[in-house]
Amino acid sequence: MSRKIYRSMNEIFTIDRREFLKVSAAAGAGVMLGTPQVWAQDQEQEQPPPRPKTNIDDAMKVPRTAHSLPGPFPGRVVEVHDEKATVDNNPDASVVAAMFAAGLQKLTDKDMRGSFNQFFTPDDLVGIKVNPVGSGMINTHHEIVTAIIDWLATGGLPKRNIVIFDRFESMLQEADFTSERYPDVHIESLQIIDETAWGQEDPDTSGFLDENGDHLSKELFDSQVYYWADVEGPKDLDYLNQHVENGKRSYFGKLLTQKLTKFINVPVFKNTGNGISMATKNIGYGVINNTGRLHKPLFFDVCTEVLAFPCVRDKMVLNITDGLIGQYDGGPMPNAQFMYPYNRLFLATDPFALDMVCHDLMVQKRKSEEVDVNEHPRYTEYLRYGEKLGLGIGNPEKITHVKV
Repeated sequence: MSRKIYRSMNEIFTIDRREFLKVSAAAGAGVMLGTPQVWAQDQEQEQPPPRPKTNIDDAMKVPRTAHSLPGPFPGRVVEVHDEKATVDNNPDASVVAAMFAAGLQKLTDKDMRGSFNQFFTPDDLVGIKVNPVGSGMINTHHEIVTAIIDWLATGGLPKRNIVIFDRFESMLQEADFTSERYPDVHIESLQIIDETAWGQEDPDTSGFLDENGDHLSKELFDSQVYYWADVEGPKDLDYLNQHVENGKRSYFGKLLTQKLTKFINVPVFKNTGNGISMATKNIGYGVINNTGRLHKPLFFDVCTEVLAFPCVRDKMVLNITDGLIGQYDGGPMPNAQFMYPYNRLFLATDPFALDMVCHDLMVQKRKSEEVDVNEHPRYTEYLRYGEKLGLGIGNPEKITHVKV
């Protein structure tokens, strides 16, 4: 399987308009990870189209557990800052590890072993959800992932019980989340993509479809657990290649529904238009398939409603936003022009409070760089929606932002 699919996709955002339209036409509507310019314009219409119905009520009927969001520290966000965290945009592993330890202790008011016991037992199977988009530029840094693994191992969790994961195999490989780099833990993706068939008029589908016309990754998703929205996915082969399904259901990966007992979310600090692409989006669009259909009508709400399902709500016990390198414009795809050393980590059990704090910091940064900023509440309504669903705190006045 080729490892370059998302490198070529990233290039879409740096080519001229004529080439962009040509590529878009070949790829099919909605096939890319996201085109913020398109959905942002739709969001700003005076009378947006009616919101599609979803099955959020089904998720909300399931009883909560002791580990359900927003976790033991609702509304609490810890920011750790050390100017020595990066040197020439390269993280210093020892400084990052110290920042992580300081953040954990401030969040939980316990030492490293105590903080482990706050969330895990040695019998857990623990996932680490990384964001590998923008490999070598602004993906989740290996230094923070290594610090997390060392913490889990020191707490008594066997490394064989740790799984680094993301939705796409090729993206994990591109960002060097491989068994060669992490020989003692598992590396697992939810699906594959066949780049060789991409954009072909009459593609060879054997690299992504079986003899029955089903995606080769279909069995990696749980047919009994899905996010339903009254929106059909496009029927072209490029869309199916990337999204596994193209109906009205987005299935959760079996890794989450059947295997992991807990997981840690490690997004990066970057924007998506006037919004952000951090804790909630890393999960909302990272643990289900058939997401392209959702960008235009439900972009922000997906970041809330997917987190309401028990396989996320009851298992995601910690969020760590990697702000070692930040990106204040041009997101969600990587753009070196807008990247800068930020030298921060943000920790919370509550992803909605975390995203609200980081959204406000992103707005401040964008203004300082003289970027035109639209501060309409539409860009944070999904966080307040999370509070209405009991998943976290979206009201800034209820959030405790602790700086270390």
